[in-house]
Amino acid sequence: MRLIFDIAATHITGRGRQMLVAVLGVAVGVGFSIAMAALMQGGQDDFVRQMVDTMPHVDISDERRTPRRQPAEDVFATAAISGLRPRDDRRGIINPTAATAWLESWVPGRFAASLKAQGVIRYASREVGAAIIGVDPERELAVSPIAEDFVEGSFAALIAGGNNIVVGDTMATRLGAGFGDTITAVSSEGLTRNFKIVGLFHTGTTARDEGEAYVLLKNAQILSARPNAINEIRIKLDDPGLAPSVARRAESELGYEAVAWQEANESILEALVIRNVIMYTVVGAIMLVAGFGIYNIISTITHEKARDIAIMKSLGFREADMRGLFLLEGVAIGAAGSALGSLLGLAMTYALSLIRFEIAATGQEMTHLPITWSLLHYVIASAFALSSAAVAGYLPARRAAGLNPVDIIRGAS
Repeated sequence: MRLIFDIAATHITGRGRQMLVAVLGVAVGVGFSIAMAALMQGGQDDFVRQMVDTMPHVDISDERRTPRRQPAEDVFATAAISGLRPRDDRRGIINPTAATAWLESWVPGRFAASLKAQGVIRYASREVGAAIIGVDPERELAVSPIAEDFVEGSFAALIAGGNNIVVGDTMATRLGAGFGDTITAVSSEGLTRNFKIVGLFHTGTTARDEGEAYVLLKNAQILSARPNAINEIRIKLDDPGLAPSVARRAESELGYEAVAWQEANESILEALVIRNVIMYTVVGAIMLVAGFGIYNIISTITHEKARDIAIMKSLGFREADMRGLFLLEGVAIGAAGSALGSLLGLAMTYALSLIRFEIAATGQEMTHLPITWSLLHYVIASAFALSSAAVAGYLPARRAAGLNPVDIIRGAS
């Protein structure tokens, strides 16, 4: 085996320029693959992290996935019900005190109950449609990152009580109102109530910044004439991965629709999976192109060393030795390219992490490219490189092993 290694080294060093080109081809492919994977994975992780941080992990509403079971269906084995008119009852989660107490006993995280009502916000002669959300400020701060999005005032100002309200800065601009002004909220029931603006937030999401207003839960209940009512419970878990199981348990016990963040963003997560498939397909294509260079060099060596192969086989070298020799040369080029490419990928990833810029159009700043440092990227890129190198080396190695030494020495080949 030591002799095989020495012969392989002699073949490689004997074609230094061609070998250098092949190694650089593999290195560039590996380096760009690592940098691309770090950037794309970083963007994906940053997107998912923002999505998980800004929305509840489980959202329980007063909706039901299926209509309530009718009493006739419990009495008769076969029943066809038509023309049924639903009861004219007020929407909301029934017995909210018991529901929140039950959730408190087992949910591994925090939750906040709220009452969302549709209404109109007025100031002087202007008005905008809005979702008026009644919350418990202390509990809301535990499940929502909105406290970090205030441009004036704070969400904690609601804790002081009274007729206070926080609104999006876009809504305030449309109304012509500002911090400290008194606006009027009109519910869909026709009830009105005056509130003082104690905070302006900017989330960067237009629908929220121009269409949401937060008040104390009791004020929302009074405004909508629904005392003690809630219609949404938002849960923030210590481990977001537990969201599907928590949602299933809550829905089976309470009977209301409970949606995990994975379910709510299923199409987005599927798109991310497809993007990863495309990314690794491109990586494989890059390594395949590099493999053609290796194949060309090993094939040329095989052709040039045909007489040497014949002599070696006549001296007792087996076909397996011939295959191993040229396969070893291909893998050696792939390994050298992978090592050099890993260093190149590390340098490129570090350079990308140093790029600084700002996006101020949405009111949010991103001062650097999202980069993920992962050993897996280096392993995958190197595995692709070594695999393509092994295949590129095996094909001419198999041909070399099948050469007949007698035919070569006689000049038949």
